[in-house]
Amino acid sequence: MTRILSTVEQTRDFGKTLASVLRAGDLVVLTGPLGAGKTALAQGVGAGLHVRGAVTSPTFVIARVHQPDPALGGTLPMVHVDAYRLGNVADPIGEVDALDLDATLENSVTLVEWGEGLVEQLSDEHLEVRLDRRDDDSRVVALIPRGGDWPARVSDGL
Repeated sequence: MTRILSTVEQTRDFGKTLASVLRAGDLVVLTGPLGAGKTALAQGVGAGLHVRGAVTSPTFVIARVHQPDPALGGTLPMVHVDAYRLGNVADPIGEVDALDLDATLENSVTLVEWGEGLVEQLSDEHLEVRLDRRDDDSRVVALIPRGGDWPARVSDGL
C-alpha cells in the first residue's frame, strides 16, 4: 500500500490512522532519509494511541517510553526509538540488544526510526513503513507488511 501525503500534518494524520490498527506487541520499523517524516508519523501514532506528553525525536536518548493517558482513552504504552546514532558504532545490533526492547515489546507498541537491519530480530512479524520526501515536500509512504496478520490489518484498516 502506498499513499502520497502532501503536508507534515497529513503525515501526522496518517500516523493517527495507523494507530487504529496497532496493538500490544507490534513492532513498526520506520525507514527513510532525513526529513522524510518519520518523527511526524510517530507523533501521529502517539496522538492516535493517546499517550502522555509530546512525542519528539529520541535521537540523543535513543529510546523513550510514552505512557498511555487513560483520561484520553489511552491503553497502550508506545516505545519510540531512534536508532540513527547506532549506525556509527562497532556493534549496532549489540547496542539494540542492550536497549532491552524485547522486555517491553509484548506489552507496548514499539516504533523504531532508522531501525532497518537492526531490529527485525525482535519479532518475526512487523510492519515496515517507508517514507520518502519528494521535491515538492510531499511524502510518499509505503506500508510493507512482514509476516503474521499484517497484510490483512494493513488492507482492512488503512
